[in-house]
Amino acid sequence: MPTNKKESIIFGLMMCFGMVAVMSTYNLLISGNIQHLTLQNIVIEVVLGFIIALFLDFFIVGPFAKKITLKLPFAHSSKLLFVLCMSTLMILGMVFFMSMFGFLMSYFGQGLEGRSMISAYGTIFIRNVVLALPLQLLVMGPAVRFIFSKYFQKRGVELSS
Repeated sequence: MPTNKKESIIFGLMMCFGMVAVMSTYNLLISGNIQHLTLQNIVIEVVLGFIIALFLDFFIVGPFAKKITLKLPFAHSSKLLFVLCMSTLMILGMVFFMSMFGFLMSYFGQGLEGRSMISAYGTIFIRNVVLALPLQLLVMGPAVRFIFSKYFQKRGVELSS
């Protein structure tokens, strides 16, 4: 959807902010950590998560997902199919890495509580996929695309200077 580098940055910022805000809140709620943290700790965790998510989106997961999507055998002229494929690969990649971030935050905050590392990470990963997939495909993705197209493409806002 973005047509140049600046649009890609704005689109990525919007998408990452929305997803990190919802997913961080979700993870703090299901882990039971939200009542044990101060507002300052929550803000630090969300900001740190946002920075990591942006890095992953722009430099690792995003380019990899695009490369794989372009290699898949389907008509790339189908915008819907391209967006669904790209979004699904982005979700799986981001959940894989951001679940590691969540695991580490939880581990350093409260330990493993008797669980193995694989079990703890697997639980976090599955819980995150369960929310991230529908959140991205049905809510955040369409909302960000709508806002982006309305405010950055339809009004002729010049982003490519």
